Amino acid sequence: MRFITRDTDYAMRALIFMARIGKEKDRDIVTVDEIIKTQKLPRVFLRRLLQELAKNKILVSYKGKDGGFSFLMPPSKINVIHIIKIFQGEIDLTHCFLKTALCPNIKICAFRKRLKSINAMVNRELETLRISSLI
Repeated sequence: MRFITRDTDYAMRALIFMARIGKEKDRDIVTVDEIIKTQKLPRVFLRRLLQELAKNKILVSYKGKDGGFSFLMPPSKINVIHIIKIFQGEIDLTHCFLKTALCPNIKICAFRKRLKSINAMVNRELETLRISSLI
């Protein structure tokens, strides 16, 4: 089981880099080339991910010669769970399947009950983790 997908990983790396550049160099717009060069991310994936972040009102995109991306929402307001939900959907450690049907013990399963509390804890922790705190 993979907890963080490639898309989420790449998006987080790009956002953390952008926040760092904004803080260190007092700049708003970061180019795709800068992110690719420093983070070693594939262009084809990165452009799609940044567009998705723009669509979800995290970033804003600027076209043209001096184009790039900047934060629409401050990095101090962007929590990790929000980014995970954009690229992976809800975190659910209790999604049990037995072949193609739901497990018949889903309502009485002690393991599932324990996983539900762990799931809630993971979501709470990721909600408190902000992009700005990862710089």
